[in-house]
Amino acid sequence: MGYKKSFLESMGMIESLKSFFSKKKILITGHTGFIGSWLAIWLNELGAEITGYALKPNTNIDNYVVTNIENKITSVIADIRNFEKLDETVKMFQPEIIYHLAAQPIVRKSYLEPKITYDINIGGTINVLEAFRKNIKKGLLINFTSDKCYQNKEWIWGYREKDRLGGDDPYSASKACSEIVTNAYIKSFFQTKINDNQIGMATVRCGNIIGGGDWQEDRLVPDCFRSIKNNKNLVLRNPHSIRPWQYVLEPILGILILAKCLFENSNKFSGSWNFGPSNTLNFTTLDLVKKIFNYFGKGNYEYSPNEALNFFNETKTLLLDCNKARKYLGWIPILNMDEIIEFTCNWYKETNINYDYDVQQIKQYINKINFLNINHIL
Repeated sequence: MGYKKSFLESMGMIESLKSFFSKKKILITGHTGFIGSWLAIWLNELGAEITGYALKPNTNIDNYVVTNIENKITSVIADIRNFEKLDETVKMFQPEIIYHLAAQPIVRKSYLEPKITYDINIGGTINVLEAFRKNIKKGLLINFTSDKCYQNKEWIWGYREKDRLGGDDPYSASKACSEIVTNAYIKSFFQTKINDNQIGMATVRCGNIIGGGDWQEDRLVPDCFRSIKNNKNLVLRNPHSIRPWQYVLEPILGILILAKCLFENSNKFSGSWNFGPSNTLNFTTLDLVKKIFNYFGKGNYEYSPNEALNFFNETKTLLLDCNKARKYLGWIPILNMDEIIEFTCNWYKETNINYDYDVQQIKQYINKINFLNINHIL
């Protein structure tokens, strides 16, 4: 693979994405979730024809619900573990691109419900891969896993795509298995088609993603806003844990670019990819909480070493090396921590969230890209 200029050095990246995705048939599993709903909205703005496959949203204030994105796409409410329904959906829709995001995403819940976690995160991936194998002769599949798929060694440097997979908790292990299963399908069934540019397949490993519309339990940012809303102290388990925090639109831009590159040359771009922030954005959980509360002007926290909250192992330091994506896809993160906090907090502060508000944030993010383009050229 040769060097590819970053989009800061290439005018027209957003325009080229709009041209590429216009009228593309795209299936998103997990479209009712936090990341899936933002992906669906951006793809809809790019002119794609979208079908979503997922369970019902968790709450009536999730991003998917308040934006009414279901009125702009085809939504199939079903379980990723139901192979017959998924197979039928893929067969009827015949997507050109599948983004697989459906998952049980909470580490703590994976301890409480390990079998369900494995059934969804491993079995669900197998169902998607098998439906793709049976029904799609030419197309792309991108499996969105997690940065926690790496065997954690508490390194002070970022994990690279070639580093060892693993997991000491059910969630992390399930995501590592999802990676292994995807690779096995590539080697067993798709390698020839990948070489012939008929099929493109990739896995994506992202850092901790934050942004508006996430109300999952046991996630730091939603917990912050729940504590503010309910006027209660936020309880921190591990205030000094370091995570690669990033705004939701950064990795979404990455997987949009990845799909375009896979379509153009699947042999070069099939494989695994990290998408995370620059090393300067690897803040502790306490740093992030303080910034959110400071932006809001209110909010308090307390630290609890209570064994009920700390009965499981949790990574203390988790960093990503994203040089591969920067060098070969031309993707780079552009937001600093203050901008990430601003985008995120503004969503939760807004009293009239709707589809147009999310589109406005997407346009603001694109404007920052365009601004950096112009200043780079000047």
